[in-house]
Amino acid sequence: MYSKQGHTLTEATKKLEDYCTYRERCHKEVTNKLRDMGMIPEAIDHIIVHLIGQDYLNEERFAKSFARGKFKIKKWGRVRIVNELKYRDISKYNIQIALEEIGEEDYVSTLESLAQKRLRSLKEPNLQKRRKKLANYLLYRGWESNLVYEKIKELIP
Repeated sequence: MYSKQGHTLTEATKKLEDYCTYRERCHKEVTNKLRDMGMIPEAIDHIIVHLIGQDYLNEERFAKSFARGKFKIKKWGRVRIVNELKYRDISKYNIQIALEEIGEEDYVSTLESLAQKRLRSLKEPNLQKRRKKLANYLLYRGWESNLVYEKIKELIP
């Protein structure tokens, strides 16, 4: 079985094993990569089944790793993490499991430090505009609106 670009099934499988070993991948990324390589649909299915069987590809593991990484490194809130996982066609079940990776204490303290840091950097003298800018920043990063507005009331009375 060859692709349009001349990759054999074995070559493509090896390439994708390396691709999945480098970092966790979701099924959508792998499928897109195989399509970009010009593989036919039967070959794509065969390779994906192989990658899952050999534990190179695991959606639950991907979702957990993604949620942990985006929360710890990029300081994203649950809303943004959920939306990004949905965009990658991750199941609701795996999204729920991924969100369990984020501890409630960590979540609250991260929101606190992120809000404090952003507030210090805002030079806006108008109180209403400062609130709005802080809210927009936190909402964009995916923090729940009720938590954001509570935090703003607390920080900018």
